[in-house]
Amino acid sequence: MTETPAGGRRGRSLPRALTPFRTAAYRRLALALVLSSFASGVWIVAQVWEVIRIGGGPAQLSVVTTASAVGVLLPALLAGVVADRVPQKSILLCVATVELCGMSVVAALSLTGATQLWHLAVVAFVTGAGLAFYFPAYSAWLPALVPASDLMAVNGFEGMVRPAIGQALGPAVAGAVVAAVNPGAAVGVAATAAALGLLALTAVPKTPVRRELSDDAAAHPVRTALADVREGFVYMWRTPWLLATLLFASVMILVMMGPLEVLIPFLLKDRLGGGPGDHAWVMGAFGIGGAVGSLAMASLKKMPRRYLTLMNLMWGVGCLPLVVIGVADAIWVVIASAFVLGVLFSAPMVIWGTLLQRRVPPALLGRVASLDFFVSISLMPVSMALAGPVSEALGLRTTFLIAGLVPVVVAVVAVVWAKLPADEIAHPLDDDSEPSPPDELLEPVAATR
Repeated sequence: MTETPAGGRRGRSLPRALTPFRTAAYRRLALALVLSSFASGVWIVAQVWEVIRIGGGPAQLSVVTTASAVGVLLPALLAGVVADRVPQKSILLCVATVELCGMSVVAALSLTGATQLWHLAVVAFVTGAGLAFYFPAYSAWLPALVPASDLMAVNGFEGMVRPAIGQALGPAVAGAVVAAVNPGAAVGVAATAAALGLLALTAVPKTPVRRELSDDAAAHPVRTALADVREGFVYMWRTPWLLATLLFASVMILVMMGPLEVLIPFLLKDRLGGGPGDHAWVMGAFGIGGAVGSLAMASLKKMPRRYLTLMNLMWGVGCLPLVVIGVADAIWVVIASAFVLGVLFSAPMVIWGTLLQRRVPPALLGRVASLDFFVSISLMPVSMALAGPVSEALGLRTTFLIAGLVPVVVAVVAVVWAKLPADEIAHPLDDDSEPSPPDELLEPVAATR
């Protein structure tokens, strides 16, 4: 039996991974997250098959995906400034509305047989830009909605939801609807889920911006926005644990995402005699592993004492399964390695999200989250573009060897160079000393006698 955050009655203790759900605001936000993740998973697959339905091939699909990537990259840094200036709920409502409108337009065009490639490219660009604004605002909003002690459980739950719902259930439903009806019907399913997610989001309490704005911000918005971006970069540059981790993450993404996303299908087909079904199993294992790793981390009672060292080394060591994939002589070995890779890739993400929310000043959190998001996505296309030529020059086995070993070395360098062990001891996060959300955002769990 434990005392609830709102005080008063005592209730049945919850499993650690479920404690965020004692917060009424987060229950509503979690429902919105599940619905929007499902909508995104359906949308991604339905969009591909809509391109195919209108007679498009790989080149046409590349136009659509490139439009989305450009939409994400262009406003990525500005999105952090907005997240620190504007109530985050307002931003997320705007993004959700834009996504709903885009999906609804494509559904209508598809069902009436009027879709053209440029329609899909424009919608992909606009929804991609919305995604750039979503993550900084969402990351900056969470600490205002749940107690600091629950942030790791929250990040773990969300790390489980996104792969399980967005990368498994959503695409599976989309494939079934496309096969049974048509891509337009699948886009309609995505739009319906997005509308329900928007409705759930409106029920989450609005919180004030946790930053004081000067009169100069209104008088000179462009100049102030540039100064805000610069302030975010300066904070990153002067914060060793943040700079070291982001630099390490850049190298890790550069060397491992291309082999993971681009080369595994060819390894399965050319060396192991596999096909699309085997590739689906590999990516499914990666997603399930990610869900397991996130849930395991969310179940911990408190942040690990050596959180910086553990996070970076786990990411580095977590790439070693790529070495096993490179030398694998059976498909089941690739599937098992992908599962381990998913576990060790997603578990540190829970620590990282919690670390940002607890150590970055609230007034800077949106901009730092946007820098993190920018680093995460900007080198993915480069990695994918390099994967093919590098594998042709060095061979698949050597390419996977590099992808698996380089992150280990860089992780050790980051830990030593930034003196992360000393930093984490000087700034422990295994207590709950940070301020919690207002009491009105908390509800007691069901009382028992």
